[in-house]
Amino acid sequence: MPVYIGKRLLVAIPTLLIISIFVFSLQKLLPGDPILAMAGEERDPATIEFLREKYHLNDPVPVQYVHWLGGIVTGDFGISLRTNQPVLELVMQKLPVTIQLAVMAMIISLMIGIPMGILAAVKKNTVLDYIANIVALSGLSVPNFWLGIMLILLVSVNLGWLPASGYESIFVDPVRSIQTMIMPAFVLATALAAQVMRHTRSAMLGVLSADYIRTARAKGLSPREVILSHSFRNALLPVVTLTALLFGELLAGAVLTEQIFTIPGFGKLTVDAVFNRDYAVVQGVVLCTAVGFILMNLLADVLYVLLNPRLRATL
Repeated sequence: MPVYIGKRLLVAIPTLLIISIFVFSLQKLLPGDPILAMAGEERDPATIEFLREKYHLNDPVPVQYVHWLGGIVTGDFGISLRTNQPVLELVMQKLPVTIQLAVMAMIISLMIGIPMGILAAVKKNTVLDYIANIVALSGLSVPNFWLGIMLILLVSVNLGWLPASGYESIFVDPVRSIQTMIMPAFVLATALAAQVMRHTRSAMLGVLSADYIRTARAKGLSPREVILSHSFRNALLPVVTLTALLFGELLAGAVLTEQIFTIPGFGKLTVDAVFNRDYAVVQGVVLCTAVGFILMNLLADVLYVLLNPRLRATL
């Protein structure tokens, strides 16, 4: 297993290099000059020239990339033009917020999607199967921003059950934190639950038609034991892989939801940085998100090997 993980990490290195080139090049394509914003309203030519020398902007683009990448490797992601804080410090402040939102959304989606997928597979071509598929299709079709606004109007404005926006750290006030995060987590979980349901149903249908399941039924095992102990355990492999990949998507795909519910996470940080032309923050957030997604892919590969004895035997 360590050798397998090492090989996967070696494959991830060139991927990260390609992503870093893309992120750096994207900053060059964006309109505006960050040095003019740093120089202030007076825009003294001497100050502008000093800043260009300081940030190596007078060097050729490949040399600028090497300087930037060298800073990234040593943990120096640059300084935010808006707040004058280190980008890495900003990222570490916002990352726990997005991780909490992603974890809650993932838990809700699994609690909804897995039982629905099992039920739809066991009751194939029945009313329950059709209802589950309709609900899944609705979850994929309804836009997150519309669902978020509707939930705010219904649950917060009309019923007053939950706060409409804001955030409280789970380490400061756990109850308040869950109250502020449950609605945005549910909004994100709707589409995820639909994908989990469809994958679970598909995997369960493949397993339920296997010979060993028919043998288990012929031995007189109860339907519950056949479904949960034999069928679902073997159908779990693609679901686990999907869960790891979806979690990686959550780290990068919660921009609209965080904006609607005013959650100070990665999404809001990215939008604010783009509007303020804070390119160093944009680069840092995108790069950290890419690293997180690659790590989730690596985790999915490792979990797949751990859960599949046949793959473990080939290592």
